[in-house]
Amino acid sequence: MPKMKTKKSLARRYRLTATGKLKHNSPGKRHLLTHKTGKRKRQLCKPKVLAEGPVLKTYKRLMGVS
Repeated sequence: MPKMKTKKSLARRYRLTATGKLKHNSPGKRHLLTHKTGKRKRQLCKPKVLAEGPVLKTYKRLMGVS
């Protein structure tokens, strides 16, 4: 059976940490910011971490990481 191809859209958005978690930046901070509160914009700056759950397992498989 051939290797599964990496989903490049996921590989660009997510980075694998040393402990096996996935780190990504929040979407929604590029444009249309005038109606968003300062708190919301500030929280969108911080990187997010996927630590557990079925989504983490699926994303890692799609990225080609076992």
